[in-house]
Parts: sequence; C-alpha cells; structure tokens
Amino acid sequence: MQQQHRQPELVEGSLPVFVFPTELIFYADDQTSHKQVLTLYNPYEFALKFKVLCTAPNKYTVVDSTGAVRPQCCVDIVIRHRDVRPCHYGVYDKFRLQVSEQSQRKALGRKEVTATLRPSASQEPPSPRPQDDERRIKELADSEFFEQTVLHTESRPAAGGPSLLTVLLGLVCMVALMLPTLGEQESTVPLYLHLSVNKKLVAAYVLGLLTMVILRT
Repeated sequence: MQQQHRQPELVEGSLPVFVFPTELIFYADDQTSHKQVLTLYNPYEFALKFKVLCTAPNKYTVVDSTGAVRPQCCVDIVIRHRDVRPCHYGVYDKFRLQVSEQSQRKALGRKEVTATLRPSASQEPPSPRPQDDERRIKELADSEFFEQTVLHTESRPAAGGPSLLTVLLGLVCMVALMLPTLGEQESTVPLYLHLSVNKKLVAAYVLGLLTMVILRT
C-alpha cells in the first residue's frame, strides 16, 4: 500500500517569510518616494493568507492590507506615506507581515520591515552612535502593532463606471461622425441624414468630452 504524503504540521511562528525590501525609506521632497511597494513571496506548495500590521497606521495607507498568495507566486503590497511633516523626520516605524495557511488562524510566520521618513535623498543622515542604535532597537522591539482595516477600505475606492446615458450619447456622436457630410453626391444615405461640417465638429467635441469623463470613472 502506498502511504499518503501528509504535510507536516507547522509550529506557530516557525515559517520563514520572504519579503523585499526589508526597509522602506521615504523622502519628503520626492513625491515619487511617498509610494513604496513591498513584495511578498510564497515559495511553498500551499497557499498563504497574509495580514499587514503597523506601529503607526495613521501615517500610512496600505493597499490590500489582507489577502492571499497562491503557491509559488508573489503579491505586491502598496504602501503610501500620508504625513510627511518635519516632525516625523528620522522616526522609525515598523510594518509586520503575518502569514498563515488558508484554513488556519494562527500566524505561521512573521516578518518586520522598518520604515523611516527623511527630508531629502541628498541629505544623508548622520551616523548614529552605538547607544542610539541600542535605544532604537529596544523601542522597535517594544512597539505595538495595529491593523490597517480602516485604511484598507479607503485605499481602494469602488469604480462605478460610466453611466448608460454617457455611453448612449457617445454612440450617437460616433454615428454622427460616420454619416456623410452635406454636399456629398455619391452616397446611398438619404439626404436628410447628411450633416454639415459644423454639426460634425460639435459631435467630435462632445465625443472628446465624453471620452475624458469615461476615462476618469
């Protein structure tokens, strides 16, 4: 008889978590750095669900703070810094990524990522003294993590899409542009459907406005 291969039961907190990068640095004068991406990898043969916690949830927006990763796949987690005031320069925050199996609640593994805000990329921070490093490590170790559930709902607004009236009006404008221009002789379309150049210009202008509206929804 063949024995069925069973996946060994994992101990809570024993599963290695693979995240890149392990440090997030935001620059106040560079708006492009206010949005950072964490990539969570799942090299295992089973799916994982994850949760992102933070020591300062009011300062950040985490898109999809909870979710799932398929086996041997990865997901990108977008983190935006919302408060780049000078009072936050040099302050170290932490994100904790907890992973577990789809059918379990206990956290099989966790990984912590530090985040800090600097005034400018051109201004390197002074080298910390050893006692400062020890104090910072102790403060981070004693940090309390909070969920990002409120920010999760705000970071992904539902897209309603264009209204039916907008779509119908756009179709009317396209049909108007396809009709023959007034004065064309070789056309099988009845004469009353021939449009003047001015009317076609109006239809093209309205169609352009409707296109902008549709792209913004």
